[in-house]
Amino acid sequence: MRPFRPALAAAVLGITASALLLPSGVLPPGSTPARADGSGREAPSGFTIEDSRIKESSGLAASRAHPGVYWTHNDSGDGPYVYAVDSRTGRTVARVTLDGVDARDAEAISIGPDGSIYLGDIGDNLGGTWPDVRVHRFPEPKELTGDITVTPTTYTVRYEDGPRDAESLMVHPRTGRVYIVSKKQSGKGALYEAPEPLSASGVNTFRRVADIDVWATDAAFSPDGTRLVVRGYFDARVYRWENGRPVKELGRPVVPLQRQGESVTFAPDGRTLMYGSEGAHSKVVPIELGDDLLPDSAPRRKGEDKAGAGQAADVGSDGSGHTLTLGAGALAVVAALALGLRWLFRRRTA
Repeated sequence: MRPFRPALAAAVLGITASALLLPSGVLPPGSTPARADGSGREAPSGFTIEDSRIKESSGLAASRAHPGVYWTHNDSGDGPYVYAVDSRTGRTVARVTLDGVDARDAEAISIGPDGSIYLGDIGDNLGGTWPDVRVHRFPEPKELTGDITVTPTTYTVRYEDGPRDAESLMVHPRTGRVYIVSKKQSGKGALYEAPEPLSASGVNTFRRVADIDVWATDAAFSPDGTRLVVRGYFDARVYRWENGRPVKELGRPVVPLQRQGESVTFAPDGRTLMYGSEGAHSKVVPIELGDDLLPDSAPRRKGEDKAGAGQAADVGSDGSGHTLTLGAGALAVVAALALGLRWLFRRRTA
């Protein structure tokens, strides 16, 4: 994907202003560190991707068949590979090779209701030079052991209003329909809907159906299909999903400060967002949702209804669940941001 040097200043100003306005230890309602849900089960934990081959993790999807496993893949520069990572150890338990695929710029991954994995080779770092992009589909392996080779079904994709960059592909968990969110630096992206059914023999023209005001790097549906989350580098939005459309923006969940925030998926519990980043040994950070951001069917704690989980603290970017202190500690947050962005600029221009 393309480095994101422009527009960082505006994002930092927004984050800094939020930090200065909030009282100590408090962030906007609707997001909390991950913890046990109403069923008594432990909520998902953060983890570090230990595989040295995964240097640009660009998509993330929770496995349907293997509890605790997350699927990811590299950005451009790798081969046609998808990795299964065990969140309990951070280690890769299987690498899937897509036979016959010439990987160009894989940016997103999602799993459909039938258990098929969809890999979106939809990136276009030059902002719309490819006349078409591709989506590859294959069944999630029943066993995860070492190296696995599959022959995927490949779909050719075009947009009704011409080529564009995109990094977000989602498959609805109930209908199986495929969607893509375009990526624009201005933040004025759009949601595109696939035709039904997808055709492996012809061109699939995706139709623009809604505006998405996020500089989107990934997106995901909740397990019950009632929420859509779209993330950018520094912000995210949660939308209520009804009748195939995002009908209302419900709020902005916390986004952890990461090296280069590239991915998001819902954990199987439906309460927790898992945020991923590019970089060697990158960390996946859990953030629990609350209030109206919670999907309709997500388990709730005792005494918690659909309207109120209250305010809560942020989660550090180390994946440990440690919280940041804001308000009184706002200057420390601003300093950390400045140092982090300085490091990013040096890294990207090296």
